[in-house]
Amino acid sequence: MLAVQAWRTVRRTPRLDPAGGDEHGFLEGADPGAGPTFRVVVIGESTAVGVGASRHAEALPGFLAEALRERLRRSVAWSVSGENGATARRITGGVVPPADGSAPDLVVVTVGINDLIRRRPLRRWAADMAELVGVLRSRYGQATVLVAGMPPVHRFPAIPQPLRYVLGVRARTMDRIMREAARAGGAVHAPMDEAMARDRGLFASDGFHPSPAGYRAWAQDLARAAAVPRLAAPG
Repeated sequence: MLAVQAWRTVRRTPRLDPAGGDEHGFLEGADPGAGPTFRVVVIGESTAVGVGASRHAEALPGFLAEALRERLRRSVAWSVSGENGATARRITGGVVPPADGSAPDLVVVTVGINDLIRRRPLRRWAADMAELVGVLRSRYGQATVLVAGMPPVHRFPAIPQPLRYVLGVRARTMDRIMREAARAGGAVHAPMDEAMARDRGLFASDGFHPSPAGYRAWAQDLARAAAVPRLAAPG
């Protein structure tokens, strides 16, 4: 029955394209004296490349830059490197961009849903996550590496029961492994707020990926999880 449900879900779920537009951007800070430009890189799978939104500026990278600018009052430069359908191994081996002269201050990685769908064995998932965190930490030096937690799959509208329950249980296990790998590798794990999945308006039309409103809410959570302080407004 689960196999039939999975097959029907794949057949019926609309295929949405990644976001278009520039894969990098710049937001001017409110306070010119607040400090140098803060640089953030978003790396990962379909949610990194903005499936469910029309432009990257209206997906996770753009909204994360807005949230960071609000907290820092500094200018924020953002960029994205991702691949729809990428697994943790694929991100490690072919998606993580090389370090360049403008070292980021924050690296955010979204990963896991494709490993879940493909039923990556949990031991291999643990090894994959440890390798991915290690590569990010070594490549980006002093940057904060923020690992976005697994989504609350047990609440995805596109997935019927009992398949939704079964995948949700496994996703929670994968999230615990992800958290342990992040802690061991000196990264930050940011669990996704399950309450977001109760609002159908935060899902795209496929009932699987975030809508622009969902990306905005998620970005605000990630900005808080990165432990970037919110600066008081002048006066």
